Amino acid sequence: MLEKLKLMKERFVELNDKLADPAVIAKQDEWQKIAKEHAALSEIMADYDRYLQAEKELEECETILQTEKDPELLTLAQEEKESAKKEMEKLLGELKIKLLPKDPNDDKNVVIEIRAGTGGEEASLFGAVLLRMYMRFAERMHYKTEEVDMNMTDLGGVKEAVFLVSGKGAYSKLKYESGAHRVQRVPATESQGRIHTSAATVAVLPEAEDVDASVNPSDLKIDTYRAGGAGGQYVNKTESAIRITHIPTGIVVTCQDEKSQIKNKEKAMKVLKSKLYDYYRSQADKEYAEKRRTQVGSGDRSERIRTYNYPQGRVTDHRIGMTLYNLDQFLDGDMLEMIEALALNEQNELLKNSEEA
Repeated sequence: MLEKLKLMKERFVELNDKLADPAVIAKQDEWQKIAKEHAALSEIMADYDRYLQAEKELEECETILQTEKDPELLTLAQEEKESAKKEMEKLLGELKIKLLPKDPNDDKNVVIEIRAGTGGEEASLFGAVLLRMYMRFAERMHYKTEEVDMNMTDLGGVKEAVFLVSGKGAYSKLKYESGAHRVQRVPATESQGRIHTSAATVAVLPEAEDVDASVNPSDLKIDTYRAGGAGGQYVNKTESAIRITHIPTGIVVTCQDEKSQIKNKEKAMKVLKSKLYDYYRSQADKEYAEKRRTQVGSGDRSERIRTYNYPQGRVTDHRIGMTLYNLDQFLDGDMLEMIEALALNEQNELLKNSEEA
């Protein structure tokens, strides 16, 4: 690891020189790429410099201990040596974590899809609860949300909801939400007071940039139609809704949120690119494809990642065995404690795998 850090330091110095080079500054695309790499290394290099300083102090203390005769100076040197050793161990632990491979999508915006699973109308109503939960979480994190396509039931449930969440690190926070979510509660329509179990599925996709997924216009079939709400409550008089079909893969995206056909097309293309990026990445990585299939599954209540139990006021994440007894707050978007625990678990798994390798 120390050899790797030494090479990174050399690269960091090289990047410093390039950032000040007028020839590079004149090429803004190249300069921005270098600046991004430099910024990614800055925090690691700050810790590495502190490690080198502590190492230097340790060596100086060892020299004093070998040459000095004064008892007071020997005692002081021994104390400083122990302090330097502890500082080096601490910094090495932090550097080990920072050197773990990072998900290249972590800083990206996300596309979230919510679909009703097992449980009929109750599953759709629970889908609406999840939709509000993510909207409130985004609000707490100061992320921006944009609806793309909302297919609602007459009672306000969600058959299918697609929306964008924009903000730095959005994917790093929301990526753990992919999978089947199970709810246990007494439905409003249940006269006997019996607890029902239903499920909804969530898929979280990183928003693809143009460099991630290029789309050939000849591969697209674009249809326009009139937008409509649940139960015919609203019918647009103009054909502003957009349906885009990617012919080679069969992926279909719709958007009817905006009154403008152009804006609907822009949003639909964002979602389509994200789906294509995810699709081709899955094709190239069988392990990822299997993981995604396991996460999302069919929406059956048995394929769950998390359970929301209303009678007991608890939410349990089955991947890490964590239970919180703050269901009302959690459903109001207070999800950060659970998300941070999932991120820590992933970090620990990566550390374990790197040590075994």
